[in-house]
Amino acid sequence: MNPTAILSVSLILFSVIDIIGSLPIIINMKRDGVDIKPALATGSAGLIMMAFLFFGVAILGLFGIDVSSFALAGSLVIFFIGLEMILGIRIFRDHHDDGGSGSIIPLAFPLVAGAGTLTTIISLKAEYDTYSIIAGILLNLGFVYIILKSTDWLSTRMSAQVATTLRKVFGIILIAIAIQMVKEHL
Repeated sequence: MNPTAILSVSLILFSVIDIIGSLPIIINMKRDGVDIKPALATGSAGLIMMAFLFFGVAILGLFGIDVSSFALAGSLVIFFIGLEMILGIRIFRDHHDDGGSGSIIPLAFPLVAGAGTLTTIISLKAEYDTYSIIAGILLNLGFVYIILKSTDWLSTRMSAQVATTLRKVFGIILIAIAIQMVKEHL
C-alpha cells in the first residue's frame, strides 16, 4: 500500500462522492420526514462500492449493461432528484424497501455510491492497486458517516431560507451534473 496512492484515490473519490454538496439534499430529505440511518446508508454504500470494485464489469455484463448505460441510468435518477428540489414536487415516494427510510435509496444509491462513483472505482483499477482503492473507499465512508451523523446538528445551524435557497441551487447543479453525464456517454 502506497500512502500517495491512497491519498490520490481518496481525493478522487471525495470529489466524485461530493457528500458536502449533497448536504442540502440530505437536510431536505430529513425535513420532509425521511428517516436517515447513517450506519445503514454508509454500510450499504460501502457494500455497493466494494461489489463494484471486485465485480463491477461482471455485474453489469451479467445484465447485458455496459458502463455507459449504467451511468446514463444513474444520471436520470440524479436529474429527477434535482427536479424535486427545484420544483418542490415528489417524484420518489415514501415507501422504501429498507424499513421506511431513505437510507439505501436514494441516499446510499445513487447519492453516495452513484453511477459516477461506481464508474470511477472501475476506472481506478487501471491505475491503482486494490488495497489503495479499498483504503480510499474506507476513508471516504468514514467521512460520509460523520456527515450523516451530524446532519441534525448541521440543519439546526441553517435557516429555512438558506436551506430553501441551497436546495434550489443544488437542484440546478444536480440537473447540470445529470446533463453532463448524458453528454459524456452519448
